[in-house]
Amino acid sequence: MLLQHRSFCAPSAYEFREPALAGSLSEKEPNMTFGRIARIAVFASLVVFPSVFLASSGSRPPAAARPHLSGDDNNCIHVGGSIITNFGAVDPNTTLGPATGDLRGAVAATLLTAPQPGPNGTVLFNVQHHWVTESGDNIYFDHAVATTIPVSQTRFAIVSYPTHIVGGTGRFAGATGDLTNIGEADLQAGTALRYFGQVCFADAQ
Repeated sequence: MLLQHRSFCAPSAYEFREPALAGSLSEKEPNMTFGRIARIAVFASLVVFPSVFLASSGSRPPAAARPHLSGDDNNCIHVGGSIITNFGAVDPNTTLGPATGDLRGAVAATLLTAPQPGPNGTVLFNVQHHWVTESGDNIYFDHAVATTIPVSQTRFAIVSYPTHIVGGTGRFAGATGDLTNIGEADLQAGTALRYFGQVCFADAQ
């Protein structure tokens, strides 16, 4: 059945090239005085020392950009990704598979009831989601209802599939959010979904 939901600018790389000296010492000047050598050494140090400092402090790429913040609440971020799951990995009524994107990890969705007829020829699926991110945090969800249109006896196109986040563990403790899912579910082959929405955290990220 359907599963759920569950992305950050590549840092710029600074390239440092050590400035070339305007001139070089000639091996054909055996009578060069000590004073001239000293002046060249001072000049070289003025060029090389700042270069070394810049190479050690300015060549590090900046930290990865944070996700775009939403609205006036700096604890909220936009999220998106995809989910592909298969039935039978846990039991005949549960799908299980990977989630990619901002909430990447693993997702399972359990059918709470048999598919129910809905208005205008639709079919309703009552689903409970279980989401674990790649860092080991759990994301908790209210039970969800997916409204679908039958394409065949086993395949259903999703018309409406909202899900609501009600907390979790780790980073998601006290978090809330809403995700929208689009895609299709096949009771034999599994589900393929795209999720997108917003998550608001209890603490600033």
